Amino acid sequence: MTTAPLAPLSAGAASPAGAAAEARPSRARWCLLLGAAAACVGFLAIELWQLDGGLGWPLDDSWIHLQFARNLAAGRGLAYNSGELVTGSTAPLWTALLALLAYLPGSPLAWAQLAGALLYVASIDATWRLARELELAPGLAALASGLTLGTGWMVWSALSGMEIPLFVLLSAWGMVLHLRERAADPRTAPAPPAPAGEGAGSAGAAAALPISAAVLALAALARPEGLLLLALAFADRCLRFDRDRPAGAAAADDLAPLRWRRPPFARLAAGGLLAGCVLAGPLLFYRVVGGTFLPTTYAAKGGELRRWLPDLQYVYGVIEILFRQQPYMTLLCCGGVAALVARLGTRRDRGLLPGLWLVALPLAYSTLSPPGKIMAGNFGRYFFPLFPVVAVLGAVALEGAAAALRAGVVAGKARLPAGLALVALLLWPTASSLRQCAGLYAHNLADVESSDVRAARWLAPRLPAGAVLAVNDIGAFKYLLPNRIVDLAGIANPELRLEVQRQVARGIPWERAMAAAVAARRPDFVAIFPAWLPHLAADLGLRPVLRVRLADNRTMGSGELVVYSTPWTRYTLRRLPGDQDSGAAP
Repeated sequence: MTTAPLAPLSAGAASPAGAAAEARPSRARWCLLLGAAAACVGFLAIELWQLDGGLGWPLDDSWIHLQFARNLAAGRGLAYNSGELVTGSTAPLWTALLALLAYLPGSPLAWAQLAGALLYVASIDATWRLARELELAPGLAALASGLTLGTGWMVWSALSGMEIPLFVLLSAWGMVLHLRERAADPRTAPAPPAPAGEGAGSAGAAAALPISAAVLALAALARPEGLLLLALAFADRCLRFDRDRPAGAAAADDLAPLRWRRPPFARLAAGGLLAGCVLAGPLLFYRVVGGTFLPTTYAAKGGELRRWLPDLQYVYGVIEILFRQQPYMTLLCCGGVAALVARLGTRRDRGLLPGLWLVALPLAYSTLSPPGKIMAGNFGRYFFPLFPVVAVLGAVALEGAAAALRAGVVAGKARLPAGLALVALLLWPTASSLRQCAGLYAHNLADVESSDVRAARWLAPRLPAGAVLAVNDIGAFKYLLPNRIVDLAGIANPELRLEVQRQVARGIPWERAMAAAVAARRPDFVAIFPAWLPHLAADLGLRPVLRVRLADNRTMGSGELVVYSTPWTRYTLRRLPGDQDSGAAP
């Protein structure tokens, strides 16, 4: 059996054959982008079928973003209830983008989904560019992009109304620019060339202005985890090495000892200044309004430093999230990290930022997660931005195998397409997960529509505008109703959460403290999942007026949502034709 070696990436670039080789990757990229668009159209068709031609969200959190954006577009600032500024948005950049879309005619839901789909398609191209900046061959770059395209959670995110596609795009582009700038930093060895046809001639400009820091700072305004990525980028710029080769050693000796070089402090300072300019306004707003640089959602989700050492059980949970979508690449990405380490000090040195990001994010979250829980967001969405990095690092690990299998394997007189067989093996689990996520997306839409949205629409013609509603799922209730809400989770009302925490610190049970906080605010109606607060109705004398049950709940906090009237109810619900005497619904 014989194999053919992989030709150099730049071979024949000036010849007609080289021009054809450059055209093929361009066509492959367009095919990937069209494939990403087709995946979004497929999920949209499922949504239209599931909701009888309407649009909706697979999470209640998506309605929260729209509510913040609506108030911002109306000139009320970053507020949830009108006139009450609050730092409840973890994604102020996404909120600002949705606020701009609110000025367009038509449905805000449609514009938000279109924006998410376009950002997702652009992130597939960014994955390609990230792979090429790591000097991967076009075929491997296409493989990494194809795996990202076919990851079900990526398409789910595109139409979710959440900030995930925006963060994926900005973080990927920030890493692309970081790799270019790092390669262009002054060094004793000659700077490596940029990938053919992609970024050639841009390295010098990138070195003059470290815009990667500004892009990564924008990513931090799309998701707070971007602050970690920004810090890792600065650390990676300091990990500069040369190979300390003995006199007379070959220039290509990549096994020589590493010698640290001074980082470009002036450029690091310039990057820090750019990042600070991007972050200063939002962070100061958070500090002035909320008393901390972090959004209220951080505390509401239970985020605080709970241990100094990472929790390996948490890390195993994150690996499971990644493995279910990209099993082979999740196993191979460790080899990709090792390959980046082996490149340090060589002409292919691009630093360690993708590997640092992949390792550091789960470790950092593990120190914040409450004991016995995996703080990872719905379905692990906090780690969805790692999927492109996993795919690219897995492709880096496959570089040697791809070179050996590029021409296939000759067995006697037959030539076996071993490379194609390997690609099919890698793509199959991810393609299978895409089908599963499509079904889950439909189920998520049905769960949200049949619980929070159904209850809000039932209340809309019956609930007087002056009534106050206390809820523990604030999205659809506030967006679909004009009423002021009291947020029992503490995102829109952080003072309630602090009040409950103070009572718990004095030894009062949490649910009793919550009942006291609700009683102090005297809402007219309460809409909660009873499983979260099983004694609240009895403690406060609440009377159910609407019950909504989900037979196979996979999305909401519980399978039953109940709307109660309270002893302080100042308004009676309007009766509509067909209402039962009790006012309750099954």
